[in-house]
Amino acid sequence: MDAKTLLFVGLGVMLVIYCATVFRGGLAMPTPLQTAIGFVTSFFDTLGIGSFATTTAVYKLRNMVPVRLIPGTLNVGHALSTIAQAFIYTKLVPVDPTTLILMIVAASIGSWLGAGVVVHWPRRKIQIGMGIALLGAAALMLMSQLGIVPGGGTAIGLTGTRLAIGLAGNFALGVLMMLGIGLYAPCMILVSLLGMAPTAAFPIMMGSCAFLMPVSSVRFVKTQTYHVQAALGLALGGLPAVLIAAYLVESLPLGAVRWLVVFVVVYTSVNMLATAKADTHA
Repeated sequence: MDAKTLLFVGLGVMLVIYCATVFRGGLAMPTPLQTAIGFVTSFFDTLGIGSFATTTAVYKLRNMVPVRLIPGTLNVGHALSTIAQAFIYTKLVPVDPTTLILMIVAASIGSWLGAGVVVHWPRRKIQIGMGIALLGAAALMLMSQLGIVPGGGTAIGLTGTRLAIGLAGNFALGVLMMLGIGLYAPCMILVSLLGMAPTAAFPIMMGSCAFLMPVSSVRFVKTQTYHVQAALGLALGGLPAVLIAAYLVESLPLGAVRWLVVFVVVYTSVNMLATAKADTHA
C-alpha cells in the first residue's frame, strides 16, 4: 500500500469518526439560512478563500451563534466538506506523500492540544482570542491581495530544515484552528515561503483540516461547546458546494470577493474585540 492510498484510507477512517461523533452529539434540523451559510462558505472555501473567517463574520453580525460556541461550531460544521475537499485535491494535485503526511500529523497534534485548552476558556477570552486571530487572518489575506507574499517556487515536497520549519508552522496553525482562525491562507503562505508550488498547498491545507477537524470535533462534542443546529447546517450545505466548486466551476472573479472578505473580517474582528472590552463580567 503506497502513501497516497494509506492517506485515502485514513480519510475514510476520519469520516467514520466524524459521523459517529456528530450522531453522539445529537441531531437538530438546521434552518434554510444555516444551510445556505454552509453552502456559500464551503463553495468559496473549496476555491481557496477559506471558510472560518467568513462563517464567523456571518454568525457575529447576525448574532446567530454565541461567541463561546463559534470555534466548536466551525470545526464540527465544516469538517465534512473539508474531508471531501481532501479526497478531491489529494487525487488531483501532485505533492510529495512524505511531506503531505507529516504536515497533516503536525497540524492534527496541534489541534488536539489546542482544543483541550479552548473548550475550557470563558466567553471573554474566546472573544479576545478570536478578535486577534481574525485580524491576523485579514492581514494575511491583504498581503496576498497586494502581492507582498512571495508567489512560491516549484517544489512539491520539503526536506531537512525546510521540512522542520514547515512542520512547526503547521503545528502552530493546528492550534490556531481551535480559536477559529482558518488554516488555508496562512498554510498557503507558509508553503510558498518554503519554496513549494502554490498548488501544493491545496492537498496540504485541506488534508490537514480533514484530519484535525474530526479529531478536534471529538473534544467539542464531548464538552458540548458547539451549536448543534448551526454545525449541521454547515455540514449539509457544504458538501454539495464542494462538489460544484471542485468539478463544475472553472473561473470566478475571486479578486473582488477576497477584498470583500478582508473588509468583513476586519469589521468583525474589531467588533469582537470591542464586545470583549465591554463584556468585563463574562
